[in-house]
Amino acid sequence: MRRTFWFTILCLMIGTVGAAQSKHSKETKYSSYNGLIMAGYQGWFRAPEGGIMYPDENKVRIDMWPDVSEYEKTYPTGLKMADGSVARFFSSTDKSTVDLHFKWMKQYGVDGVFMQRFFNMTKPRGPRSTTSTILKNAFAAASKYERAIAVMYDLSGLKSSGEDCSSVIEDWKYLVDSLKVTNQEGTKTYLHHHGKPLVIIWGVGFPDRAYNIRNIGLQRLIDFLKNDPEYGGCAVMLGVPTFWRDLNADCNNDPYLHELIKQCDIVLPWTVQRFSPLLHNDMDRYRDVILSDIKWCKENNVDYVPCVCPGFSWHNLSRFEFPDDVKPSGSIPRQGGRFYWQQISTAINSGATMLYIAMFDEVNEGTAIFKCSDNPPVSDVAKFINMDGKPSDLYLWLTGEAGKMLRKEKPLSLKMPIQ
Repeated sequence: MRRTFWFTILCLMIGTVGAAQSKHSKETKYSSYNGLIMAGYQGWFRAPEGGIMYPDENKVRIDMWPDVSEYEKTYPTGLKMADGSVARFFSSTDKSTVDLHFKWMKQYGVDGVFMQRFFNMTKPRGPRSTTSTILKNAFAAASKYERAIAVMYDLSGLKSSGEDCSSVIEDWKYLVDSLKVTNQEGTKTYLHHHGKPLVIIWGVGFPDRAYNIRNIGLQRLIDFLKNDPEYGGCAVMLGVPTFWRDLNADCNNDPYLHELIKQCDIVLPWTVQRFSPLLHNDMDRYRDVILSDIKWCKENNVDYVPCVCPGFSWHNLSRFEFPDDVKPSGSIPRQGGRFYWQQISTAINSGATMLYIAMFDEVNEGTAIFKCSDNPPVSDVAKFINMDGKPSDLYLWLTGEAGKMLRKEKPLSLKMPIQ
């Protein structure tokens, strides 16, 4: 009897030693997405070594110009300002650039960002070194300024020929082991939801993608993130089209998408370009979509986060992507912040408990909320939208005000606040 007792204890001890342990810190300043406004962060503007950024105005692919007055380092471009001086741009690879961006987040009350990690970055032979540097700087700045941060995998670039989500699994292991993203030094600010590190998978259900969501291993990826004993234990957010619920319009008509969503913790519909201030009562349509989405999510035990953007423009980019269908500059106008605030107030008034902002630094498609210039470079070829005469920090300030109203720290205003 005694021998059996000690043998049992020994087996338990061996089992305990051999059991895998989670590599994620349980400590974080942000245990839930609820009550937060998070923005997407691209971080893809990189100065070539010893070269000039955007040397040819005919090849410019950005539609907004950043206000670079506060950057420690800037780089010359091939464009000129109205006074004849050389237009300058920042580089995302500079630590001082990322630090400044997170300083702004702290200053204006932007809760944090999702770091975009595109599919080609997950490949072992992909551009990991550069992107890892930006991630390291971002996580250090997030800790320094106590801003929430999390990883968002964008499946854009995944091909249909033999590729699947396996490299995403390996990349998450790399980020956890090498970059310590869920166990950062200093103040730990990796965003959790329901007490679990949040990982986002974006780009599921869109008809213009080369991949079929049924055969790229999405279910295996979600299961890994949620259940792996070492790297799992995560909450998962799925980025889907606007009309994911009805499986029509901008969404593939495949009910398998609903199966995937039900396995996740949060659903994020992408609504950029789907609503416009130029259409009569379009915010009523936006409201109705949100209300119906929230109802579906409550019935299926999934949390919901609406997407908000300040406007949209991709004239310069479309000259390369769609030469036979060049888009007008400022196709979805910002109206001096009015359109941005209409979406924010509509979403909060409809019952949203968290918001996703597209995007923090996306000047390619004119959706950036960080400081942009009201006096962009002049060009006979490239066209840039401006700030409608508003201060460069307007959208950062509005985002901070929205956060206070989302958390009920001040009454919700349906009318845009005055800075």
